[in-house]
Amino acid sequence: MIIIGLDPGLGTTGWGVIARSGNSLTHIANGQAKTDPQAPLAERLVTLDRELTDVILAHRPDAGAVEEVFVNTNAQSTLKLGQARGVCLLALARAGLPVSEYAARLVKKAIVGAGGADKAQVQAMLKVLLPGVKLAGADAADALAVAIAHAHSVR
Repeated sequence: MIIIGLDPGLGTTGWGVIARSGNSLTHIANGQAKTDPQAPLAERLVTLDRELTDVILAHRPDAGAVEEVFVNTNAQSTLKLGQARGVCLLALARAGLPVSEYAARLVKKAIVGAGGADKAQVQAMLKVLLPGVKLAGADAADALAVAIAHAHSVR
């Protein structure tokens, strides 16, 4: 089973693709879809959709997993994050993939064993779970973690 995980963000959306065979996980690819912060919102959402569609077409996943939105103190930032997340859900659904959603705490617990783990702990554990992985950035690492959380939940 090939799984794509997405860590939504308007400026940068991380993506990670893994394969699960039995209890074995294999890294396929990871990266970041970036948008121009100077561009109008609608244009940024189109860019995000186009880049995610390209990744989905290139790797042909069987399932998608998206990190749930967290509410932060800045309502405007939360709204923009929600719009980027909507594009992520749409891209996966349009490709005909079953889509699951995971809270950040659940993802951290699946990877590190503790829901309060920090990013450094998650990234260190990713290197154990996916030997030789080269992370394209923090958002890509988070996306791989989402994909692994999904792989663990569908057993």
